[in-house]
Amino acid sequence: MTRLIRKCSIKIRIGALIGATGSLVFGAAPVLAQAYQCSAPSRISVPNVKQDGKTRRLPASGYTLALSWSPDFCRGREARPAMKRQCSGDYGRFGFVVHGLWPEGRGGSWPQWCSTSRRPSPTEIRRQMCMSPSAYLLAKQWAKHGSCMTRRPATYFKATRILWDSLRLPNMDKLSRDNALNAGIVRKTFIRSNPAWKADQIGIKLDRRGWFEELRLCYGKDFMPTRCNRRQLGPRDSVKVKVWRGL
Repeated sequence: MTRLIRKCSIKIRIGALIGATGSLVFGAAPVLAQAYQCSAPSRISVPNVKQDGKTRRLPASGYTLALSWSPDFCRGREARPAMKRQCSGDYGRFGFVVHGLWPEGRGGSWPQWCSTSRRPSPTEIRRQMCMSPSAYLLAKQWAKHGSCMTRRPATYFKATRILWDSLRLPNMDKLSRDNALNAGIVRKTFIRSNPAWKADQIGIKLDRRGWFEELRLCYGKDFMPTRCNRRQLGPRDSVKVKVWRGL
């Protein structure tokens, strides 16, 4: 019954995001991220983003919500000026942060860099800074991915926040102390707090040394959890996982 209620709740909030015109439709309020502490900047400028790949206008077959584990990302980057807001500790400390919401395509390709003259406003970027604490990252995610999903940056970011707000994230600090930790345990821990999900819908990204970098959650065209493809899913359940706590 709990699983059914949670599935229905997500479906009511997200299931009708794609309207008949191909635009995303929302009515939910914005939320903040899983920051241990966070202070949004009082003023912000929108960075220029340079296209670094080919334009691909393809129909979306589903979506990936990529959630980065900030302590691992910030390891060795604490003093870099470009990473100051996320990694220095001067503006708060972060656990999971949103890397991006990505449309997926079929046949091993995906939509990207759909040309658009629209840019996020400084106000819109500022609203996301406790969810994704990098103005450049936010601007790039819109230009590379969001532009292939909807016409307005505000709509793309609202979609991301709705999906984010539907989740309860695992306690990675606690998991980091499990010497037997593997990808299967990470997935099972996520499912205990999010019973609408199944193990094959939860992607994991590790670096070459087995350190945990990201959760990659797989959604269908209806924005309901769906089975990940091999590229999204990542390591098998038996693969050992290490989690950097940032201490």
